[in-house]
Amino acid sequence: MKTISYTFLILIASVTSVYGQKKHNKILLESATLHIGNGLVISTGSIGIENGVITLVKNTLAYTYNKSDWDTIINLSGHHLYPGFVAPNSTLGLTEIDAVRASRDFYEMGTFNPHVRAQIAYNCESDVIETVRTNGVLMIQTTPRGGRISGQSSLMNSSCWNWEDGTVKADDGIHIEWPSAYSRNWGDPITKPNETYEDQKRELIAYLTNAKASTNIKDKNTPIQYSALSDCFTGEKRFYFHANEIQQINDILDLITEMEIKFPVIVGGSESYLVADRLKIKKVPVMIGRLHSLPQHDDDPVDLPYKLPFLLQQAGVQFCLQNEGDMEAMNARNLPFLAGTAMSYGLTEEEAIRSITLSACEIMGISKNYGSIEIGKKATLFGSIGSALEMKGNQASVILINGEFVPTTNFQTDLYKKYKTKYGK
Repeated sequence: MKTISYTFLILIASVTSVYGQKKHNKILLESATLHIGNGLVISTGSIGIENGVITLVKNTLAYTYNKSDWDTIINLSGHHLYPGFVAPNSTLGLTEIDAVRASRDFYEMGTFNPHVRAQIAYNCESDVIETVRTNGVLMIQTTPRGGRISGQSSLMNSSCWNWEDGTVKADDGIHIEWPSAYSRNWGDPITKPNETYEDQKRELIAYLTNAKASTNIKDKNTPIQYSALSDCFTGEKRFYFHANEIQQINDILDLITEMEIKFPVIVGGSESYLVADRLKIKKVPVMIGRLHSLPQHDDDPVDLPYKLPFLLQQAGVQFCLQNEGDMEAMNARNLPFLAGTAMSYGLTEEEAIRSITLSACEIMGISKNYGSIEIGKKATLFGSIGSALEMKGNQASVILINGEFVPTTNFQTDLYKKYKTKYGK
């Protein structure tokens, strides 16, 4: 194939036109600032991609090549290249319009639903995913909600033909909503102890104990709910414990020890900094809740949510960022800006990037192939005109998922261009 050199102006049009139609087997992205994802940065770097896999990471100034060696060469001088950002613990792909019940497919009836699988409900045609992808979010841990045990999440690409094609890792873990030790009525400023907390905790632990007891029993009469949990107890899948309060986290850590759970993860963890030493000793990572939130308690410092990543980083606790909360599917596009906030409150730029790339992949068990720009990993990455952690700078110039070009536009940018011409601009 004849070598193709792109200027930036024709790059976006070319990428859009070849989406899903043309194969680019050998691609060279040159002269960009490379944010590797593992803390390293190359100020002027080149990335070589062959058949969807990264085969070359070099300093452009120290690398010479023959143009005939590459099918496609893209000069990204002045741009930034990042590993694809990862959105953990998200209903993205399971909901389209939160106010329309028929478009919400993340909630199941019942208390214990470990057998529910988000993977097969993932909607690749979602317009919301399209708008999130152009901000650099290229992988999603699509996650069910509801009940005490919500079900199984799966890691999905943000561009695909169907859920089979989009699956990065199926059924990576089971999500448990740990009962809250405290309660607060709407409009009441006083937090009160949850009088039924111990009963709720005993009920959940009894369920997990029974499920573990049936792990090695091959009986067709074993309830499907128990069978679904067996891989978590053998260490093939992760337990994601959703909890924020110190009482919850301490009780979870006790359960982890008692039941010998191999891969536990705390999701939320607003007060995790108070038990950071225990988390570090037990090597339990935290998926930190939405940073753009109010503090958990009225007497907490107002900037505590912003500083939480830095506090855990200083304590040596592994963490990544996630965006659970109101309108979380749509707001997943703000994931890079959560990392930007963490950068403003203590993290370095590369540490902030790691919190939404490699650290997330390590926690979810896919770092062998994703999360950083390193030789041997899948070419799931994107370029941005400016810093992707800033709203003005986050403008996608090129997007690749598993080495395939993906459009850098969405229906919102198309409408912007359409109506911009109305006034002759």
